[in-house]
Amino acid sequence: MYQYDPQQIEPQWQAHWEKTRLYSVTEDATKPNYYALEMFPYPSGDVHMGHVRNYSIGDVVSRYKRMRGYNVLHPIGWDSFGLPAENAAIKQDSTPGSWTYANIDRQRASLKRLGFSYDWDRTVVTSDVEYYGWGQWIFLKLWQMGLVERRSSPVNWCPSCKTVLANEQVLGDGVCWRCKSPVERQELEQWFFKITDYAQELLDDLDTLPGWPERVKQMQANWIGRSVGAEIDFTLCDAAGEPTDETITVFTTRPDTLFGCSFFLLAPEHPLVREFVVDTEHEVAVTRVVEYSAAATAVERSKGEREKIGAFTGRYVLNPINGRKVPIWIADYVMMDYGTGAVMAVPSGDQRDFEFARTYDLPIPPVVVPEDDSLYQQLATQQERVRDDVPWQTAYDGPGSMVQSGTFTGLPGGKGSAGADAVVARLQELGVGRPTVNFRLRDWLISRQRYWGNPIPAIYCAHCGIVPVPEQDLPVILPKDVDVAKGETLASRPEFYEVSCPVCGGSAHRETDTMDTFTCSSWYYLRYTDPHNPALPFARETVDGWMPVDQYIGGIEHAILHLLYSRFFTKALRDAGLLGFDEPFTNLLTQGMVKLNGEVMSKSKGNVIAPEDMIVRYGADALRLYILFMAPPDKDLEWSQEGLEGIFRFVNRVWRAVFDLLGETVFDEEGNQLSVYDESLDAVAASARGKELNRELHRVIGKVSSDIDRFNFNTAISAIMELVNTVSAYLKVPVALRDAELTARAARSLVLLIAPLAPHMAEELWHSVLGCEGSVHLQAWPEHDPSQAVDDTVELAVQVNGKVRARIVVAADAADAAVREAALVAVATVLGEKPVRKVVVVPGKLVSVVV
Repeated sequence: MYQYDPQQIEPQWQAHWEKTRLYSVTEDATKPNYYALEMFPYPSGDVHMGHVRNYSIGDVVSRYKRMRGYNVLHPIGWDSFGLPAENAAIKQDSTPGSWTYANIDRQRASLKRLGFSYDWDRTVVTSDVEYYGWGQWIFLKLWQMGLVERRSSPVNWCPSCKTVLANEQVLGDGVCWRCKSPVERQELEQWFFKITDYAQELLDDLDTLPGWPERVKQMQANWIGRSVGAEIDFTLCDAAGEPTDETITVFTTRPDTLFGCSFFLLAPEHPLVREFVVDTEHEVAVTRVVEYSAAATAVERSKGEREKIGAFTGRYVLNPINGRKVPIWIADYVMMDYGTGAVMAVPSGDQRDFEFARTYDLPIPPVVVPEDDSLYQQLATQQERVRDDVPWQTAYDGPGSMVQSGTFTGLPGGKGSAGADAVVARLQELGVGRPTVNFRLRDWLISRQRYWGNPIPAIYCAHCGIVPVPEQDLPVILPKDVDVAKGETLASRPEFYEVSCPVCGGSAHRETDTMDTFTCSSWYYLRYTDPHNPALPFARETVDGWMPVDQYIGGIEHAILHLLYSRFFTKALRDAGLLGFDEPFTNLLTQGMVKLNGEVMSKSKGNVIAPEDMIVRYGADALRLYILFMAPPDKDLEWSQEGLEGIFRFVNRVWRAVFDLLGETVFDEEGNQLSVYDESLDAVAASARGKELNRELHRVIGKVSSDIDRFNFNTAISAIMELVNTVSAYLKVPVALRDAELTARAARSLVLLIAPLAPHMAEELWHSVLGCEGSVHLQAWPEHDPSQAVDDTVELAVQVNGKVRARIVVAADAADAAVREAALVAVATVLGEKPVRKVVVVPGKLVSVVV
């Protein structure tokens, strides 16, 4: 037997697989299709252990499904547009394109060295014109559908990246998702995708995704943020305090608290604020709040955790339910892009309003109180507002009884309460309110003031306005020689932006913003199904044949951004008639992190373990097995060099076991014979060990199959380890006493079981040791018979008064009477002359004797 040498074996089979195009997709109409996909990488550097984990998971699933008789689509590509390429180009005085494609070449080589079963003919690179040109085509389709809009809006601006960010790209502490700089708010003309048109469907269809983690679905549901309530129109008073014909509309989820509205709030950015205070005594104070708010991040303001800052505008509105005059203030915690930018402040029922009222000594009239509160006893039947304060230290926003609420006093209050419904009904009668559903989700801002992205196919004409680039003029090609190191952008290139209007033929200006890179990653999985189609981004028949993706694998950090945008794209393209399904990903696995000493591996922390170094020492198969074995895929993995060395020893055990099963003499590196037989074993003992090996074969085949189906790769590998232990015990039997059919079947089954997990070693054993034809990865998965996985005998504990006193081995199908008799014999010495009161047989577990 020759030694296991991954450095010789692995490159050899990788070259063979590539030459024979083993993993090119076959579309056999007699087989079902299976689409396995890992989130494609950004080419920002070398492949890291997180990549190895992600792609090893997908590779096992793909190889297993192929052996299970599926047509398997398992592609790879690169999400290659984006700001990191520009920053790297500036540092290296190069171009984003050259940096990006050099990284792609390195990553491609690493992925091939790991032996992943990708169909390389279907590679998609988002910065290739063959791909991004179709992204522009999709942009025009969405525009035609009314899902694209350019408008002025307060936006998130990253001063470091010098570009705008979507709301989803601002992290919880108000910083840029990429560079972690504090995000500012600015008013700019920008392009938006109207994802809000699909808010309800995006929320409802989460219930159609049982294969998604509940955590991810909850994160999306919270981000979409559906709120049921009412819109209420407040009449605006003029500077003299007299009612006008103008109204300001608010949205509230608590119309039952309308009688408790003691002040009215506008966002500092609200267009009415300037009009109210210009040249008045309130201008200075209001301007100070506006400036203070502008300096804070949107997240800081919306959380409302810092000191509440506000100012009175000098104007009033009329409460439509009771005609009371309510002062208009501005407050830093009110956001212009949620609801209407105006809030009816009910300080007794909202904590932020409560704190604001206490800060500025504003009334806090109680209107919904719990019946066990002392206030309830005072105000239970009080219809008029007689009390403007509460003895509470915090607001009360729970259910209760309405008080000081006119004829509604005494009705149940709270979200969705009878009192809330009654108030809305009255407002509808008066023509000043209506039931409404509101969403936290905002339209997707896709404009980016950067060079390295997909050009937006739009043209500005002084005569015709904003017009789309005609479809026949696509793609708008991104220049490759823009020198970002010198500060150049698309706006620096007249040859790019100076064009003729496609409508009137006059001089026009091409859009110089590019699209958010998430527009590229929101449909790449569709292009994989039909990557070389020159006429369409994908053919309807082809994409419907493969989609939706059966198993999608990636990090939890993409729960909102990428996954939500991809769901939106799928639904919009469905409505465009381009595909026939509702959701892009049937099942989703979010894999855990790879950590070292409790910290996520990163270059900045200096704790990176390079996959290439481990491959040189142990081989790709050992590294993949280790990554899969050390933790369930959805849990974090703590790196252990000793663990990898242990897996390498296991791989060598598998290698030797297959040789030994076929009667080959096994030697170690020094030439010492490792195949040592137990000459004391006779035919009866050999038969018993053969029966045990046969049982274990059937059990482990069933166990590994079930575990891979459920993504329990670590326990699948453990089961194979147990099988190898049983094989080792059988290998003590001298060759002359072995069952030749059993040993051949065991060797074949072991190689087939390990094939999805250690593909190179399995291929070498299949060909060079078993002498089989064709790739092991195209063979049928081994079958098992559950009835043969059952032991002929079973060991039972025998308890006497609750203490184990003996163990017996009986036939697995022994009758209870026979089991009782054997148990009593086994503990006869312990029992002595004591009378037996009861004997209880728990099948397969124990016998309990009570004396």
